[in-house]
Amino acid sequence: MSFDYSSRSLITGVQHNQERLLSSRLRPGAADGFPPATVVGVCKDPLMTNSPAETFRALHASGCFAMPNPWDAGSAKVLEEMGFDAVASTSAGFGRAIGKDDYLISRDELVAHVANLTDVLTIPLNVDSEQLFPDDPGGIAETVRLLADAGAAGCSIEDFHPGRQSIDSIEAATSAVSQAVSACAEHNLVLTARAENHLHTANPSAGDLDETIERLVAYRDAGAEVLYAPGLTEEADIVRVVNETGMPINALPMPGGPGFTELASFGVRRVSAGSGLYSAVTKALRSAATSFAGR
Repeated sequence: MSFDYSSRSLITGVQHNQERLLSSRLRPGAADGFPPATVVGVCKDPLMTNSPAETFRALHASGCFAMPNPWDAGSAKVLEEMGFDAVASTSAGFGRAIGKDDYLISRDELVAHVANLTDVLTIPLNVDSEQLFPDDPGGIAETVRLLADAGAAGCSIEDFHPGRQSIDSIEAATSAVSQAVSACAEHNLVLTARAENHLHTANPSAGDLDETIERLVAYRDAGAEVLYAPGLTEEADIVRVVNETGMPINALPMPGGPGFTELASFGVRRVSAGSGLYSAVTKALRSAATSFAGR
């Protein structure tokens, strides 16, 4: 999915994360070099270093943080330098950056991409891992192991099946989430479970908030630590998801919808950009190239 991310929303998220970074460094007893934000409170022994997953998990304990989505090592380094507490990969942004598209990258390509990102990052990386490649050798469990070995702090699983272009049944999707929960527990990754029926409008359940919440509650009960229903734009719908699931919620700003500050006020714990930053950069590239060529 592509959309144009507003510069105002980006600046708000950057400022919020810089404030969290500054706050963590000014806490009594907190020395320069500690991880930013809530992680300082988790690390009781100043000599103890939290794992990426523990650091990432702690960020969801309270408040709201912005989690932008780099598509390569260079963009990842820029975002960390800006003071963000964590970043996430983008399947659409990465796919298009290597000349493919969303849902067309292989597991091997994704794992290599994750390793490239974690090689240059010191903050946690969450992975947009689609359905966790259930049909590849070893299925979901092996994908989680490979992502953990590549340095990921978390990963996601969604209920949209790209091959069939449809939303999986709630039973099949919950079973897949359960498998992912077990694997993530074994390898200490934070699992985000996604209900996709507000993005894929050709499906019978498109826009059905009752079904979205039913799915998210089932994924919660299966053990997912974070829930995500991309495509929501109305305050009442987002607040209802937050209240009825009782779990940390990731939100995606949509064109014409609420930005970071508003989403945080709704009770959302995490705001990601999806492929929005990649789309903004390619838009700027086209504009600059047009000016360069005098067109």
